Amino acid sequence: MTVAEIQRALLARGYDLGPSGADGDAGPRTIAAVSAFQRSAGLVADGIAGPKTQAALQKADISERREAPEKPGWLVLAEALNGLKEAPGAKNNPEVVKLFADAGFPGIKTDSTAWCAAFVNAVLERAGHRGSRSLAARSFEGWGIGLPAPALGSIATKKRGNSSWQGHTGLVVGANKDQVFLLGGNQSDAVNVAAFKRSEIVAYRWPADVPLPPPHTLPTTIAGARSGVSEA
Repeated sequence: MTVAEIQRALLARGYDLGPSGADGDAGPRTIAAVSAFQRSAGLVADGIAGPKTQAALQKADISERREAPEKPGWLVLAEALNGLKEAPGAKNNPEVVKLFADAGFPGIKTDSTAWCAAFVNAVLERAGHRGSRSLAARSFEGWGIGLPAPALGSIATKKRGNSSWQGHTGLVVGANKDQVFLLGGNQSDAVNVAAFKRSEIVAYRWPADVPLPPPHTLPTTIAGARSGVSEA
């Protein structure tokens, strides 16, 4: 198979190769997608599309090997934190502060520091997956494997206004044509489920070491979901 043929096979299975698509250039995104596919197919994940990888790509039933758990582990851990809030006044909630430590930033001791990325990174790390290792919400835009649409537990990144770097991140728990529902931290100073405009979402990402989620239908509404939450 040529590089372009390998890329087309990856695209057909839902792997995101970026705006260039099947351009015949085995760049970083193609290598990352090959590695993710190899893990899904039970092959050595070296990013090299050798004979075994090519044979697996040509199998019609390979999608059966890509099945993921109904609810990924990091989402289960995140749901257990739903309702967590910052402490009032000058106090600090130690459970929020621990999110920073588990995300790789033990030096942060206050819950007044923006913590949406710390929340996502912490639950990923607790579940055994490497996060973005950054407290910037939009660091997740280039992390892991891109998905063409929201999936349960995928990490969504949204923009804030016209800023090229400010934004918010959370875990997808539902979506409809106008809104995406995110379970996230620092949403009005707490962990909760909130609705955001779908037009503001700039990326849906998935851990590169986890099989891609099979096609599924998300809830189109979430009871109790908040709207207009503060992300700062």
